[in-house]
Amino acid sequence: MMIINPCISCGACCALFRASFYWAETSEFTQGGVPSHLTVKINDFMVAMKGTDNIHPRCDCLEGEIGHSVYCKIYENRSSVCREFKPAWEDNLPSPRCDYARNVWGLAPLTPDSWSSPEGYPKAA
Repeated sequence: MMIINPCISCGACCALFRASFYWAETSEFTQGGVPSHLTVKINDFMVAMKGTDNIHPRCDCLEGEIGHSVYCKIYENRSSVCREFKPAWEDNLPSPRCDYARNVWGLAPLTPDSWSSPEGYPKAA
């Protein structure tokens, strides 16, 4: 059964939390790292994704409309904090932070059924 990732119709976490991480994860210091020009310095040890350090955060790398269709412009080079953020029920575990972000954006929390393919969904050739 094909599983459709509900994150591609959400994006709430990318538009609520500050995405801060160790500076050495940037492309300036790590090949394939987060593009340095898309980060801002937080302190001597941490940087954050541009846009997430604002009063009304939204990662500059997030494209699309929250709750409808979104994607990350640097998905393959995203930071550890983004890689480690677990949406609710992805691994059969709840995620209070995911639920909170979705609630702030007026979206219903994910359920275990959010990770299954809808009946009758066409299969790829």
